[in-house]
Amino acid sequence: MSIFQILALLITLTALFSYLNHHYFRLPRTIGVMLVSLLFSAGLMILGKMGWAIEMEAKTMLNRFDFDQVLLQGMLCFMLFAGALHIDLGELSLQKGAIAVFSTAGVILSTFMVGGGLYYFFPLVGLGLPLSFCFLFGALISPTDPIAVIGILKSAAVPKSLEIKVAGESLFNDGIGVVVYLAVLEFIRNSGEFSWARLGELLLVEAVGGGLLGLFLGWIAYVMLKRTDQYQVEILITLALAMGGYSLAGALHMSGPIAIVVAGLLIGNHGRAFAMSDKTREHLDDFWELIDEILNAVLFVLIGLEVLVLSLTTQFMVAGAVSIPLVLLARWVSVLIPVVLMHPWREFTPGTISIMTWGGLRGGISVALALSLPGTMQGRDLILTITYMVVIWSILVQGTTVSYLVSRLAPRPIG
Repeated sequence: MSIFQILALLITLTALFSYLNHHYFRLPRTIGVMLVSLLFSAGLMILGKMGWAIEMEAKTMLNRFDFDQVLLQGMLCFMLFAGALHIDLGELSLQKGAIAVFSTAGVILSTFMVGGGLYYFFPLVGLGLPLSFCFLFGALISPTDPIAVIGILKSAAVPKSLEIKVAGESLFNDGIGVVVYLAVLEFIRNSGEFSWARLGELLLVEAVGGGLLGLFLGWIAYVMLKRTDQYQVEILITLALAMGGYSLAGALHMSGPIAIVVAGLLIGNHGRAFAMSDKTREHLDDFWELIDEILNAVLFVLIGLEVLVLSLTTQFMVAGAVSIPLVLLARWVSVLIPVVLMHPWREFTPGTISIMTWGGLRGGISVALALSLPGTMQGRDLILTITYMVVIWSILVQGTTVSYLVSRLAPRPIG
């Protein structure tokens, strides 16, 4: 099959799964299409066991469709820009200290907790993985996914200050998580030679450099928008900012996600207020909302389909089942400690710890990072399987119950 045929099939499946969810399952769109996609994949597996060749054909198609490249080098820039466009910069600045701590110290603490816990658990089920590889899994699973989180928050009725913390953290911590992931991967490739100087360089160039680049490119786009009063041209400028800015950041070895988030925040606030007419704002919102909805649906269909390439052995399944509570525990600790330390100087919405823990969803970014590992790397199949199990649990279980948790905890103080 050609790339066009694969894309056409993927869009067709996404439309079909969205239709089935809308009429029969009635779940939030992203959750529903992923559930239908998982059921579809299970059906293909059953047909494969019965001797039908359709499962192998599906696997061949998925192997041609490079998920990590499609997401990390394609879809992600659009989704992050669309998410950042609707974040209030004034409210974000009020929570900037908490967001900075959650998205940096929280990710690093969670990485070490998850990695250390699995290192001591794996031998109990006959699995062996070096500590550095366990930390690699910890790094890719610790960031919350902005695509999954923001989509769920829209329907969860989360208090505004808490929503900004969760959404802001998810927009920035994937960039930090990728930096930690790259640092651990470089440590493995260099035969265990760790350099704090190299980690500091990565953080400076990737995170700080990405933020400054996003600010610069966003300012250029803002000036162009202010001098233009034709919504078709202005939408093209924002599209170029998202795609071109992300590509340029990658070429300069800076964090594309952080650059696009910063640029999106600038355009979504100052650009919306001072450089656009009411007509442009309306068309811009409609355009980016449609892009976001379509790509979200496609992404979660892909997540459901990619389960076909997993190694579902008993040992791997047990390891994945243990990883779920371990990841949740690490998330709870990485939220609890900063909240406790900041509590004397900052107010937190009642239920913050529990809601941020349960609402810290994992999604496509974790899957893409796991799939990007070299096929010959030790432990890749194990890491990929447990990543999928955590992501599927996160979206199907946490994603469908976080609204209930909010309704129970937000009105009253934490006990």
